[in-house]
Amino acid sequence: ARMRVAVVGAGASGLTAIKCCLDEGLEPTCFEQSQDIGGVWRYTEHIEPGRPSLYASVISNTSKEMSAYSDFPYPEDFPVFLPNARLLDYLRLYAKHFSLREHIKFGTTVVRIWKRPDFATTGQWDVVTEEDGKQTSQVFDAVMVCCGNFSEPSLPLHCFPGIERFQGQYFHSRQYKHPDVFQGKRVLVVGMGNSGVDIAVEASRVAAKVTICTNRGAWMLSRVFDHGYPWDMVHNTRLMSLMRNNLPRPLSWALVNYKVNQRFNHENYGLQPERRYFLPILNDDLPSYILTGRITIKPGVKEFKDNSVVFHNYPEEEPVDIIVFCTGYNFSFPFLEEAVVKVENKHASLYQYVFPTQLQKPTLAIIGLIKTLGAIMPVAEMQARWVTRVFKGRRANVSSPVYQNAVHTGQVLFGLSFDEVLKAEWLPYLDTIASFIGAKPSVLELLFRDPRLALTIFFGPCTPYQYRLGGPGRWEGARQAILTQWDRILKPTKTRVPASSSSLCPSLLTVVGFLLLLAALVFGF
Repeated sequence: ARMRVAVVGAGASGLTAIKCCLDEGLEPTCFEQSQDIGGVWRYTEHIEPGRPSLYASVISNTSKEMSAYSDFPYPEDFPVFLPNARLLDYLRLYAKHFSLREHIKFGTTVVRIWKRPDFATTGQWDVVTEEDGKQTSQVFDAVMVCCGNFSEPSLPLHCFPGIERFQGQYFHSRQYKHPDVFQGKRVLVVGMGNSGVDIAVEASRVAAKVTICTNRGAWMLSRVFDHGYPWDMVHNTRLMSLMRNNLPRPLSWALVNYKVNQRFNHENYGLQPERRYFLPILNDDLPSYILTGRITIKPGVKEFKDNSVVFHNYPEEEPVDIIVFCTGYNFSFPFLEEAVVKVENKHASLYQYVFPTQLQKPTLAIIGLIKTLGAIMPVAEMQARWVTRVFKGRRANVSSPVYQNAVHTGQVLFGLSFDEVLKAEWLPYLDTIASFIGAKPSVLELLFRDPRLALTIFFGPCTPYQYRLGGPGRWEGARQAILTQWDRILKPTKTRVPASSSSLCPSLLTVVGFLLLLAALVFGF
């Protein structure tokens, strides 16, 4: 009999989890509480309880070549960064191409997941689901939790003295859909995440005044990066990653600092982060909106009054009509028993951010919970490829001593508060998981066999297709997809002149890169 796997959620992580189960010959059943696939990427006008909610204008922060599943490139005519509707189109194409829908039960909520009494020997789970008010219990050999963390808003009102006196309107960013609510109003946006900045920019086109207040500041990146290339195709290359992760910390910080301040000096714009290093914010408009006076940046809130707000270290109060709290989300797995994923002081103990460390058998995995400076699809897919092989008992590095000792190593505990969410380096993390299943490309080996491909892999963007060149799940089209990645980026923009192939290889970097490549070969890359 084939192993039965329960997949919770049919968003970007859930879909690839189903596909990886099928690839490994497992039998997936996916439970999706809404009536359709897409998770956070499926925009609805109405906010549905327990489901993530987007605003109408959301565009992906990562480019299409870096956000693709590794054996399914985006169609070439799709834009380079994707409005939510186009990203949903891609997920639908993926689900159709690999016939994933037939494994999904829509309108079915997972109520709870319990270990079976004989879990220590079988590793099995009782999964209770509810459909049309009727509950059903089934036994599964393994479980993949793919429900993300954008469903339970975090709104710590107790941190904002005087909020109960405030006469105006306030809401969490999850409630936001369109900017017309801000027409002619004085708006305060609390918090400086991606949503906060997006909402402030949209509001400023119709509002009387917009202020963002932040305790921490933030680095700002633009989607349009050096020479107009997408930021992640410049940032997430093997060469850059090697430099960032092998230079002494102060030096790599100095480089990051120099790079992000090249576009504009953050201090002059009141954005300089408190701490030296954490995930930047992606927005193309904020600096020019600050420069044209549409948006003002202020320090954190000290207290609210009837119709105004007082900021820390700031003498005068500022009149406000509407407050938008962009204070992020809580992690919650309401259907899991406490003992499975222990969240203590907002920390959870997960091996490689996937397997709960206190389980005797690694038969439950959490997919796509990680936040990295890069796209989530390839990461969730890589996790799912690894997990499905672990379920099958293939040699895939959950050998018990490593796994048991994981509890004592630093990598296991990660913060679950909204600003401390686990942040791993995108490329090294992908490489680590890929090496567990033997899918990490070897630049050295390729250099002798296929030098053109080797150089493209090392100097060019680390597109997900690299992880399909060899190992289990090898895909014939991977090499071709890598060599044509820039064509698919230029196709939707180079519409007035014939698109000719071009790629990004600045000369100085090439020289430095060759030296680093030599060093890497000497020290074994």
